[in-house]
Amino acid sequence: MSISDTMIEARIKDKIPDAEVILEGEGCSYKATVISRSFADMMLIKKHQAVYASVNDLIASGELHALTIKTFTPEEWQKR
Repeated sequence: MSISDTMIEARIKDKIPDAEVILEGEGCSYKATVISRSFADMMLIKKHQAVYASVNDLIASGELHALTIKTFTPEEWQKR
């Protein structure tokens, strides 16, 4: 089964419902920018763990080989 942007975005939003997800890539390698209010009081590693948890089975199966993650709160994103 081939993964798609839509599948990855849906999985992230399932675990982080308020997330805005911006994906780049194709095939089995993606870059994800995830913006969520839930990241406000989290350390960077916890933010990344939250995103990885949503796609962990795809990584374990090899369907998703690489996912580079950048996380922001809405306020951090606005300042960029």
